Amino acid sequence: MSETPPNTLQYRLDGPEDAPVLILGPSLGTTWHMWDRQIPELSKSWRIFRFDLPGHGGAPAHPAGSVAEFAERLLATLDRLGIQHFGYAGCAFGGAIGLELALRRPERVASLALIAASARFGTADEFRQRGVIVRSNGLDPIARTSPERWFTSGFAAAQPAITEWAVQMVRTTDPGCYIAACEALATFDVRDELGLVGVPTLVLAGSDDEVTGPAEARTLVAGVPDARLAVVPGASHLVPVEQPAAVTDLLVRHFSSAWLPPFDSSTGQMAVQTAQAYPVQAAPPLVTPFAEIAPAPVAPEPAGRQDPYDIGIKVRREVLGDAHVDGTLASADEFSGDFQEFVTRYAWGEIWDRPGLDRRSRSCVALTALVAGGHLDELAVHTRAALRNGLTPVEIKEVLLQTAVYCGMPAANSAFRVAQKIIREETTPQE
Repeated sequence: MSETPPNTLQYRLDGPEDAPVLILGPSLGTTWHMWDRQIPELSKSWRIFRFDLPGHGGAPAHPAGSVAEFAERLLATLDRLGIQHFGYAGCAFGGAIGLELALRRPERVASLALIAASARFGTADEFRQRGVIVRSNGLDPIARTSPERWFTSGFAAAQPAITEWAVQMVRTTDPGCYIAACEALATFDVRDELGLVGVPTLVLAGSDDEVTGPAEARTLVAGVPDARLAVVPGASHLVPVEQPAAVTDLLVRHFSSAWLPPFDSSTGQMAVQTAQAYPVQAAPPLVTPFAEIAPAPVAPEPAGRQDPYDIGIKVRREVLGDAHVDGTLASADEFSGDFQEFVTRYAWGEIWDRPGLDRRSRSCVALTALVAGGHLDELAVHTRAALRNGLTPVEIKEVLLQTAVYCGMPAANSAFRVAQKIIREETTPQE
């Protein structure tokens, strides 16, 4: 156990102190206890390092806004312990952290296992919508539906204690940290970088996982040069919980073989080798991890100021959602195309990206201006945007009450009708 400064993570260590370190990364909404049934076997050969995401499992609620920031906090924690080289296995969100480490700090990672993971998790809209639900209703709706996403129906019915444990894990998570993690997943996309992962990688998926199942796993295997696929039958998203023995066996085989340098009988020494395909075999005696891998090349920063259009399309998608932006741009033709470019470049690339106000404040200003101008169609769009930008329904109500004083009762009356409809649509949990 550990004390946890804001730039580090809450952690736990198990196994021999002099053994090679193997890190187990958790899924969003879970704690390090999701790995409990792997620990007895894995800790025979490795020093097991488990960690909690911020606000999970009683960890201090210091939100992190990107997968890269989570990875940096993990590295800061490891640096404090003097751990420089390690194997890493991560489930779902934990898998995203593993990919980030393998891409940005490959010299630290000896071998990688990605469980129920993806190079991109769903769409940005899906995760930002989940943030809206949590901000408006708390974590209870997400908690109640977690077993449906995490376990097969047969397992959930046969294991009511584990199902309730899963629900309580989510319920006790800090909502702000959960929302920040959703935002981190919304912006995570390393599909174009998979070819730079230079460590032996096991990709493991549950056969019945409808969140990140075999299709996503095959995408990872196709992209990572030294990757092997394992599909566990009768398992959904939380494979280590639902099929602990199968996952443990696969991890033992992968990390044992990936960390085993070939023996040269003529010299009596272990030779260090570059990354290549490693056969799956029975666990060998404990050995020292092979040498550090050279960092992947870093692309040079582009010269000059980024095109405001490129900035604008990114901000426009983050605020309004991919579905809305895609629909708007698809409907543009020769007559309206220049206007859409103008809006993207100047409204979103110049004004919305200015540093003077945060997006919550800009949403307040936008709502007020749209009420004053009577632009109800745009008010509906920006009510959705305000929820995505972090305003709660109560805060939107207060903005509209303010407009009743300064823009007039009729304008505010129309605005309340529009906003009420949008808020109901956006904040009603999907059962």
